[in-house]
Order: sequence, then C-alpha cells, then structure tokens
Amino acid sequence: MNYTDLLSTVSNVHSAALRGTAKAVNHLHVLRNWTVGCLIVEFEQHGDDRAAYGERMLRNLCDDLAAKGMTGLGLSTLKGCRTFYRTYPQMGQSAIGQFQALLTHLQKGQSPIGLLTAPATEAPPQPADAGAGAAPTPLPAQVLLRLSWTHFLEFIRIDDPWKRAFYENECLKGNWVVRDLQRQIGSLLYERTGLSTDKRAVLEHARQQALETPGQIADLIRDPYILEFVGLAEKPHYLEKDLETALLDHLQSFLLELGTGFCFEARQKRVTVGDEHDYLDLVFYHRLLRCHLLIDLKVRPFKHGDAGQMNFYLNYWKDNMLAPGDQPPVGLILCTDKKQTRVDYATAGLDQELFVSRYLVALPKPEDLQALIERDTAAWLQNQPSEA
Repeated sequence: MNYTDLLSTVSNVHSAALRGTAKAVNHLHVLRNWTVGCLIVEFEQHGDDRAAYGERMLRNLCDDLAAKGMTGLGLSTLKGCRTFYRTYPQMGQSAIGQFQALLTHLQKGQSPIGLLTAPATEAPPQPADAGAGAAPTPLPAQVLLRLSWTHFLEFIRIDDPWKRAFYENECLKGNWVVRDLQRQIGSLLYERTGLSTDKRAVLEHARQQALETPGQIADLIRDPYILEFVGLAEKPHYLEKDLETALLDHLQSFLLELGTGFCFEARQKRVTVGDEHDYLDLVFYHRLLRCHLLIDLKVRPFKHGDAGQMNFYLNYWKDNMLAPGDQPPVGLILCTDKKQTRVDYATAGLDQELFVSRYLVALPKPEDLQALIERDTAAWLQNQPSEA
C-alpha cells in the first residue's frame, strides 16, 4: 500500500461511517415521529382522561415535553407526527421492532403490536375523482426509511395519494434531497408530466436538475430537525461566513460590556414556521425594560425586504416567545454600507408611549453599532492575506 492508497482508503472509510451514522439517525428520527403520532391518535380516541384536555391536549403536551428539556417536539411537529401516522400506517412493523419494549406498559387489553399495527381510523383525504380501491399500492417501510423526516413533511401536505406516490417514487429513484423535492413540487412536475405528451422527457429533465445539485451527507447531519433529535446545538459556523462571525462576536461583546442591563440570550436563534427555517443573528434581553432586542446583521447594503423579514421575526416573537410581563420585542437591522443603511427600531404595535421613550434612551444608539461594524469590517479586511 502506498500513501495514495492510504489516503484514499481512510477517506472512503470516513465517508462510509458518515453515511451509516446519517442513515441510523434518520431511521430512528422518522420512526420516533411515527410512534409519537400513533400515541397521540390513540390517546385522542381512547385515552382515559382525554376529555379533560380536549383541543388543548397537543399544546399541553408540547409545553410539558419542553419542561422536561425535550427539544424538537413543538406544536407543529406534534401535529405533523399525527398526520404522518395517519398517512403512512405501513411504518407500524418497523416501529414495533424499535420501540416495543418501551410500550409494554400501555397494554390494556391491547398489545403494543396491536396498537402500532391498527390502521389509522382517519384515512388521508382522497381526490374527488378517486373511486373505491383507486389508491396506489403503498411503498414498504424499509424503502420509505431511506427518506428523511423533512421529505415526509412535504409528502403529508399532499392530499392526492397518487400525486404523493409520484413524488415518493421520484425521490427514491433520483436520490432527491429535500430542496429538489420542494423545487419540483413548486414547479408542478406532477401536473406538467400528466399534461405532457412526452412524459419521459419531462421526467428526465427533472432528474437531470437533481444531478446538477447533488446532496451531501453533511446536509442531513446538519438538518435542524436532526440536530434537535440528537440533542446537538446548531453551531454558528454552520450558518455564517468568517466576516459575519467576527462582526457578531464583537457586537455580542460590545452590548454585554455596556453594563446597562443586557443579557445575552441566543445567537443564530432558529425561527421555524412549518418546515422553513430562518435565523436571527443575535437575541438579547434587557432586564430593566423587560423586552427582547432582536438583531439582524447584513454584510451588505440595506434592502427593502430586510424590513419585512424583521417584521416577521417580531410578529413570531410576540406570538410564541413572550413570557408574562414582557414588553413587545424591539428589532434592529444593521447593514454595512453607511450611505444606504436604514437602521430603525421597530415601534409598530407599541401602545405605551412612555415605554417607547424609555427604550430609545436605554438601548444603544444604532449609529454607535453602525460605527462598530464599519470599524471591525475595515480591520478584518485589512488583515486578510492578499491574493498572489
């Protein structure tokens, strides 16, 4: 064996190990979510105290799981698990093999095997023109488990079983990553194929598009749902470039050094609505004003869409993140081109004028933070090695 062989073999072993890790984690993640959905449906239909919860049950379950320190089982995920169970009953046997020992305490005249293999009572909706027995033959679980939870989130939104089966088959044939699936659903591949006289040409074009953007093992390992499932933090270096990292480091230190009540809360805070993820660069809490400061950094001139994005963050925060007694959050957009920068605190919806005046005095001036960014950007660029 020469050195080239050694290097190649070590690289191949490493890649094989990563593929095995990703496959095992994804397998367990999907089966966990299916089993959670099964348990929710079982409770809703047969739980002894289900009447005490009613429609509030899922939200109570979400809050109680969070209190136990469990991440990745928010309200939208729990609803998705329930729909997943109803849409893919064939996952039952695989779930039995994984979780049967943990479900033995649920035996009340019904074994865990009976619980997990019982067909969902509410079948997924059928298209209006689908007749009896018209549903496609479901794919076996061992084949479907090659797909990720994020794939299934796309599938369960499709009511038509034939359309769903079409995209399942194409994903498996072409090893589509989720962005390929989303692109083809968005471009109406199923409908275009049905209307086209040359269906093979339409499908070949779609498959060629997927080949042009091959997925990486790291894409799955760094999927936010996978990170939550295995309990790993989402590291900033997954999401940022070097300059952005340096600027956020200095912004974070600067605000903490002000000594005026700022408490650091989060960096690259994930905001998830449905299966789409956005990231807030920095989140602070001001303990005197009892409000959050949401900072979005743009290493470029201001664009009008930045204001809409911040408004999205503020509305999400008000609906999902405020604790009792908190004032509405404050948004700050920071850009690096001073001539085109528009840095404004978001005041929409704040009814208490006194509070508006207080936070404008207590929070840092946008111009000070702007100067900090421009100074750090210039220093960072000056220290970069020149190209040969």
